[in-house]
Formats: sequence, C-alpha cells, structure tokens
Amino acid sequence: MRSKSRNGLIVFIITLVVAALVVTLSFTAGDKIKATNDSNTGNPNGVSNYDYDDEPAASKKNYLAAVQLEGTIEGANATYNQKWLLSVISELKYDPNNLGIALYIDSPGGAVYQADEVYLALKDYKKTGKKIYVYMGPLAASGGYYISCAADKIYANRNTLTGSIGVIASHVLDFSELLYNIGIESTTIYSGDNKNLGAFDEEFTEEQQEIMQEICDECYEQFLDIVKEERKMTDDFARKLADGRVYTASQALKNGLIDAISDWDSMVKDLSYEVSGSPLCKVKTYKYEKKLTFMEQMMYTVSNLKPVKAEKQMSMPMYMYGK
Repeated sequence: MRSKSRNGLIVFIITLVVAALVVTLSFTAGDKIKATNDSNTGNPNGVSNYDYDDEPAASKKNYLAAVQLEGTIEGANATYNQKWLLSVISELKYDPNNLGIALYIDSPGGAVYQADEVYLALKDYKKTGKKIYVYMGPLAASGGYYISCAADKIYANRNTLTGSIGVIASHVLDFSELLYNIGIESTTIYSGDNKNLGAFDEEFTEEQQEIMQEICDECYEQFLDIVKEERKMTDDFARKLADGRVYTASQALKNGLIDAISDWDSMVKDLSYEVSGSPLCKVKTYKYEKKLTFMEQMMYTVSNLKPVKAEKQMSMPMYMYGK
C-alpha cells in the first residue's frame, strides 16, 4: 500500500515537471519585441479575408505593423508593458521597410503619464510621413481613446465602447473618525501640512481636495486639448462630449470621435492601399508576451489560471474608465 502511494507521488511530481517544461518552452519569448511574419492581416482574432501571396516582388520587403495594445496602460502588467510598446514604435520609426502602423486597442485606459508618452511617441513616428490607423476592440476608453487620437484614422467594431474622456486624480478613504470612535490612534511623523495627503487615518481637508482637483483639472484640459486638435472640434462641442461617459460605436461616429465602423481586415486593407497603392501589403504582428516566473507557469498549467492584471494605482492621475 505504501509502495502504491509512493509511486503515485512520483508520477504526480513527474507530471508537474513535464508540465513546467512545456510551459517554459511556450513562454521563452519573454518581455521583448516579438514580431511574426503573417501571411494575413495580423487580425487579433486570427481571421483574415485577404491573401497576401500575390504581392508584387518589388515590394516584398515593405510591410505594415499590426501592433496590439491590450490591458491597463501603466508601467507593466500581465498584458501591457510600456517599455516594450515604446521600443516597438521606435524600431518601426527607423525601419525604412515599415510603411505604417495598424494599432489594435482594447484598453480601459490607465495612467496619465504613460498614456501621454505613447501618444507623443506615435506623433513622433508620424513625422516620418508614415501613417497610423487605429482599430478599437471591445473597449478603447479614456487613456485608450487618448492614444487613439494620434491616429490618422480611427476605426471601431460596431460593438466597441469608447470615449470616457475624463480624469480620476485620486480615490481617498477617510477612516480617521471611525478609528477615533473605536479607540485606535494612528500617528505619522511628517513635515509639510499636505505631505500625508490622502492618508486613510487623517482627515481629508478642503485644502487637500482643492490640491487634487487642480491636478485633475490640468490633466483634463490636456486631454480635452488633444481631442479638440486631433478631431477638429470646437471647445464647446468637445466639452459637451467630454463628461466622462462612454459612447457606443454609432454614437462615437455621429459625434466625430471615430471615422468609421468596420472590421479589422477592412481597416488594414484601407491602410495598405493608402501607403502602398495596393490592398495586399505584407503585415507583421507585434504583441507583448509577459515572461512568466516558474511558479506562475506551474499555476497556469496545473490550475489553468490566467495571470491577474495589476491593480490600478489611484494615487496618480488616471485616464481610466470604471473602477
């Protein structure tokens, strides 16, 4: 009986080791630029209606980059990495064979700093004369829409939600009175009246609220200016739209937030025709893949758990939809 138990344990351990090795091989790409030479349009859903084998021989080296931006926009998490994305944009900027970027966005937004950094990188990319088309997936809201504004044209799926033009500067919970009532004292040593701003164990004063509101308003005005400039809107009209709400694709089209409601393949075909005169331009797909730790690999294989997205940090201004 003891022998059977020992044998079962050995089999179980071997199974785990084999599973770990399989996963390790699956994730060796790591946190680096990865491009695949697609014979289709680089569709995020893996579906294409176009055959690129008939491309003229003279333009075989030229290509479009299908760059996928997914998840919360911040430093790094399971589906998004700021350094990786900026590296891809920079690489494509200096590649003479790259004719344009087809940017797929599925994001609720994220940090103001990172969203603006990507927007500026895309604007810098366009100085070369290359084109950027954006295709919105299920959600391209707040910071996701902010980045979209850098595009020459914005396309959306008919079920896309977008907009959410606004800012969340902080989310403060004030437990100071509750702690006092139940007899708990908390003391933080600091200099400067507002150094401990937002601490849960101290009162959130009117002055502190004004400080955070000023930061929020400044970020909002920056967002609004970009929407006005890129979408050719008057101040009054843009402010009417920019109340934080999300819009359906048809509402966004009606209000000038996007240019077309279509499918991914049609958008890539349009971009290809604009930059090359042919709808049959080669496409390379760029998608971030996080290199998992050994323990994450084990959990992913044995329990089929997907990596959990990093929680957003509400202490910094966020172009973010929802909480």
